[in-house]
Amino acid sequence: MKKKISTPNAPAAIGPYSQAVLAGDTLYISGQIPLNPATGEMAGDTIETQAEQVFQNLNAILTEAGMGFEDVVKAIVLLADIGDFAKVNEIYGKYLCGETLPARAAFAVKALPKGALVEIEMIAVR
Repeated sequence: MKKKISTPNAPAAIGPYSQAVLAGDTLYISGQIPLNPATGEMAGDTIETQAEQVFQNLNAILTEAGMGFEDVVKAIVLLADIGDFAKVNEIYGKYLCGETLPARAAFAVKALPKGALVEIEMIAVR
């Protein structure tokens, strides 16, 4: 059984997809870009500002599903510039820390929606 997870505290989907889907005890979060949910605008133009907004968006979705970053088992990080990896990794480490860290992949891509510098998707398990 699957259930759509949606919160106004994260950006609305900008296409035919859900913010997240809960299937059993597993939450699949769609890639989040640094849109401010209140304004619909990009949150700043630096990688640090954008990464922080992405994590705020991810946190809002996890919270709506009754989960937290400690429940994340997999993360996929997409970067417009692989040179930003260290800066994003530093911010990532503020949110995902502890004994058992999630599995992760990071990729440089040619472009991201709306000109974002970073996009992150996650899988979490209760």
